[in-house]
Amino acid sequence: MSTMIMAACWPLAMSPAQKAVLISLADQANDDGVCWPGVATIAKRTCLSERAVQDAIAWLQTVGVVFREYRINSSTSYTITPANFNPAAAPAKRKRGTGADAAPGANGAPPANGAPGADGAPPPADGAPGGANGAPQPPQMAHPRGADGAPKSSLNRNRNRKGTAKEPFPPAAPPGRDGADDGETALQAACKLTWAAYSLAYEQRYGVKPVRNQVVNANVKTLVKRLGFEEAPLVAAWYVASVNEAFVLKNSHGVGVLVNQAESFRTQWARGQAVTGTAAQAADKTSANFDAIEEAKRLLRQRGGRGQGEGGNA
Repeated sequence: MSTMIMAACWPLAMSPAQKAVLISLADQANDDGVCWPGVATIAKRTCLSERAVQDAIAWLQTVGVVFREYRINSSTSYTITPANFNPAAAPAKRKRGTGADAAPGANGAPPANGAPGADGAPPPADGAPGGANGAPQPPQMAHPRGADGAPKSSLNRNRNRKGTAKEPFPPAAPPGRDGADDGETALQAACKLTWAAYSLAYEQRYGVKPVRNQVVNANVKTLVKRLGFEEAPLVAAWYVASVNEAFVLKNSHGVGVLVNQAESFRTQWARGQAVTGTAAQAADKTSANFDAIEEAKRLLRQRGGRGQGEGGNA
């Protein structure tokens, strides 16, 4: 793992999935930023699907932070170049229409060229003659009905059933819900990125993946809420890689210990200094020595005062 490349990748702005893939590549890269993991390996390390990993790699290539080289009879090579990151080169996000507004020809929009009209009649070709005396030809019905009183065809009875009494339209979403959904989505994305950072650092240190269950997920969510969306992943990765306190080592850098002392670890991370057990013992010893010296001075002052008093009485 290249520490310099890893540190340069963390501040880059991108989606949680893209950041997780980038950090996974940087974690396996040498000092030149080159690695050659398989897509399945990256998917396993980042808890993403292989399709999501491929999409993320394609995006990272587009913005210049990853260069992929296909090699015959060998693994694909990836070169991580954080200095070439250009978010302006990212493709624009496509907006997806929903509901009736997205249907072709809705709200008075003209149909596509060559598409049939609303009544099912094809548009007349350019220059085609009209009806008698130049009158336009009457529209033809796509499904002409039979004589009056004839039973209706049952071909389309199983279609367009919504809106009936048995299958009504779904209720409209309550107003003001979009903001709450966006906030919850951002929290979930931050939790996912925090877990990815913690998991990668944990696997790098211990050689195994950390245990993940409902309790761990709740702790990760609490950590993100206490430290914020941006700092939680950084502190989580630093905690596993840099903290060597005896109590933390005894608990194998558990998430619970991180959450219980989240603010303290965040301060140590911000200062770039991890308090080890030896340093803590040295600080305690220094404090104890200082207290002993002060106590000795106090006793000497007391004895000096008594000696002067006894001399005066004599």
